[in-house]
Amino acid sequence: MLISGGLRGVTALMAGLVVLLSGCGTALPDYRYRLTVEVETPEGLKTGSSVIEVSTSTTSSTSIPSPGAVRHRLNGEAVTIDLGQHGTLFALLRSDVDVDWATNLLFLLAPEVGAVRDENGKYDSDASFRARYEAMLQNRRLIVLPRTFHHIRVLRDMPARPMLVRFRDITDPTTVERVDPDDLAASFGEGVKLRRVTVQLTDDPVTTGIERRLGWIDSYRLNKFDGSKSRITDRRKKDLASQLSAGSFSTEFAK
Repeated sequence: MLISGGLRGVTALMAGLVVLLSGCGTALPDYRYRLTVEVETPEGLKTGSSVIEVSTSTTSSTSIPSPGAVRHRLNGEAVTIDLGQHGTLFALLRSDVDVDWATNLLFLLAPEVGAVRDENGKYDSDASFRARYEAMLQNRRLIVLPRTFHHIRVLRDMPARPMLVRFRDITDPTTVERVDPDDLAASFGEGVKLRRVTVQLTDDPVTTGIERRLGWIDSYRLNKFDGSKSRITDRRKKDLASQLSAGSFSTEFAK
């Protein structure tokens, strides 16, 4: 499986922040955020949103095979934006290059905190990770997502916004196609334009129910939309149906 430069950047950043966390394994506070997509159309502004929950825990320094690792569990679904006569837009739980985008997003957007050092002046990865995590939880303002994570050097060219898709025929998953965030008109017609994508911490319940719009989704828990059963995406295939499965739309159907 090929790994993009952007994905390597995420891996490097997270490893630098959390490798070799010390002490006993522990659960950190869960959090929820609302992902909102706003689209301008000739008929007026259309919006859709979804509340997503992230649970985080760390393994102990003696845990085998991954001592000091950070584990995440995601709960939620893609944003659905009903554009009326123009069709339906979906903002997925992943970006174009990072399948864990929805899990990593708020942590990567957290306010910068300085490196925490122990009494001997040595970098404390555990304390540094927790300091940034706490800064993330305290940041309850509305955040407009930039095009890229330009504020993080190793991720400066990596998309900060979710993958956008539509179905030419919403009853047929093989008709899924990527939507250019800078040119929604190409997919939905003249006058349709992405206004902004925002995130904000919330206490609202997790969004469910996407299966009412995508009645076939339960059949693609393990299969890609093109019917292939491989859990590893073949990057040589260019069609989007060979890269997506139900898990990109809802964690409920990734189980």
